Amino acid sequence: MNQISSSKSLDHYPVMLDKVLEICSPQKGGLFVDCTFGSGGYSSAILSSPNTKVIAIDRDLNTQKYAKDIKNKFKNRFEFHNIKFSELDKVVKKTQKVDAIIFDLGLSSLQIKNLDRGFSFNSKAKPDMRMGLNTLSGSEVINNFELQTLKDIFRIFGEESESFRIASNIIAERKKKSITLIPDLIKIIQRSKKKDFKKKINVSTKVFQAIRIFVNKEISELINGLIKATKLVNENGKIIVISFHSIEDRIVKYFFTNFSGNKSRSSRYYPENIEKKSLFKNYKNKIIRPSELEVEKNNASRSAKLRYVIRNEQDFFYPKDIEEKFINYLELERRND
Repeated sequence: MNQISSSKSLDHYPVMLDKVLEICSPQKGGLFVDCTFGSGGYSSAILSSPNTKVIAIDRDLNTQKYAKDIKNKFKNRFEFHNIKFSELDKVVKKTQKVDAIIFDLGLSSLQIKNLDRGFSFNSKAKPDMRMGLNTLSGSEVINNFELQTLKDIFRIFGEESESFRIASNIIAERKKKSITLIPDLIKIIQRSKKKDFKKKINVSTKVFQAIRIFVNKEISELINGLIKATKLVNENGKIIVISFHSIEDRIVKYFFTNFSGNKSRSSRYYPENIEKKSLFKNYKNKIIRPSELEVEKNNASRSAKLRYVIRNEQDFFYPKDIEEKFINYLELERRND
């Protein structure tokens, strides 16, 4: 089935929709959870199959108008909640049998196109960068945080090699006056970066990504969301994650691999643990990428990576290892709380 053309009417393209539907198999019916509703691309496509139900969530209040349209059309088969996906267990009951849970991470085109929200380099507004249900804005981070914390945010969440120079120049500039608008921030970043004409990405990309991740606590949201999804999904149910940068994909890959039935031994000299606990069936660790046609139609999908895993029959246990593995990210997000 080719769903790419059918998504043209949406304000946000659902990335790799065909692949998601192939994995979910909504034609068989069942209950599905759309953790990043956006303008409803995945939810609508799933609900077009009879005998399906969708619970959709999104932290962004601006998505509610799309949810109302779908609710009017599908009534008893669709429900929407304005929450973060770390709160998934508040709206999905343990008794409900969930067949698939979908995460489409990162920014939606809805958020980027709204220049007042400060996600885009083309914006003349404040560098707000809040996805929704936040307590902290990007402006507050830039104008109030100390040098060390700014440097760490840029280096760890943006993987920015010139984090110290950028943070230092931000501190120096804000001593003269507050950095209130995105063009002002971009000028500081451009002045701080060594010129590299071979690079195609905007020089501000990594810093913007870093501030956005920190403001929205995207790492702890992802880790908590994955844990909640694992607890709620049915045996043989699927968890599908589409990520857009290396940090997200690193976390998803580790989680799926480390808690899979075919996790390799840490050393070939150690005995195989027959009693080992796992949460997922054998994970093949294969990344699915968008087709050339999709990238041509929706350039924003070019960096997307899809991974999915299938829940096994074993009882849920809290996967503490993932928190320990990525503790540096989690501790940084909690800094200045």
